[in-house]
Amino acid sequence: MRVREFTLFAVLLAVLPGCAARAAPAAPEAPRQVSALPAAERRALDRALGRYLRDRPGRAALAVHDRTTGIRYAFHERAPFVLASVAKVDILLAFLMAKGGERLSELERRLVSCMIRHSDNTCARLLYVTVGGRWGLARTLDRIGAHHTRPGPGFLSGWTRSRPSDQVLVLERLTDPYGPLSARARRYALELMSSVAPSQAWGVGTVARTGEVALKNGWLPTELHDGLWTVNSVGRLDVRGHELLVAVLSERSPDMPTGVDTVERLARLAVRALAEEEIVDEGVRLAVARRLVGSRAFRETWAYPRPGPTPPAGQDAQHPPPQQPPPGRGAAAPPVMETVDSSFTVSS
Repeated sequence: MRVREFTLFAVLLAVLPGCAARAAPAAPEAPRQVSALPAAERRALDRALGRYLRDRPGRAALAVHDRTTGIRYAFHERAPFVLASVAKVDILLAFLMAKGGERLSELERRLVSCMIRHSDNTCARLLYVTVGGRWGLARTLDRIGAHHTRPGPGFLSGWTRSRPSDQVLVLERLTDPYGPLSARARRYALELMSSVAPSQAWGVGTVARTGEVALKNGWLPTELHDGLWTVNSVGRLDVRGHELLVAVLSERSPDMPTGVDTVERLARLAVRALAEEEIVDEGVRLAVARRLVGSRAFRETWAYPRPGPTPPAGQDAQHPPPQQPPPGRGAAAPPVMETVDSSFTVSS
């Protein structure tokens, strides 16, 4: 099996352009409205989410950006989560940025399609290597401002650890008309995420009963948490005429259905709150009154609730099995084949 995988890597590296070695063109910057959720509504939503999670196993966090009004909201982002297959969206962004607007070959399209639509891990590993593996993906994420994301070692892209707000940022750069991708690349990415396998179409997408939905989910029972489940969902939704970018990450569910229920309920509570007409109107009023138009398109202020009690010691020790330390900024990447981790476990 390993010989066959090495053969696949050799073929891929021989036929694909040097994506990892080529810098993506600089993206034009656009004015963007930025607004925190009004204080009263934020406190009400904090309470609603907190009440729900009190009776749920494990822990969870979320971030939402209403691109129509500029309103942002984040909840319980005290510590990062293992992304599982949600990391494939990060790989997709890095790969399309590296292509620099060039058309994808037939092989590249097949690999990308299998990775997103079917959550295929072999295709994800091949593309992870193509973008430069852990170091290449870290550089791309650092460029776009996702500073709280640490890509997984070796071929373990699913062990990438991140926060919901960073994953919303990835969705922004993947879909932003003023971002690093061409219009054709943006359409292609949304087409892939809008046509995932039916068995994988749960998560944040269930919030939007009508309108467009583009999503990617991740699910993984981890030894890190004694076999408990990590269940995540990110996506772009059209709800009542508002374009919403949503990321919900969770861990330590006793089984996958429990994790799915938690993710979907949190997404529903947050989207319902942000889509209420009085909140939408207030967000527009604040954006105009404060002239919250940023000259930079990468990082904006999030509406963080006040942190709750500190978890018990060891509860948030979310480090994968022994691995190399995260690469420093500007650190040189070792040769790809020296980063192979033979302990890879197939995950979604």
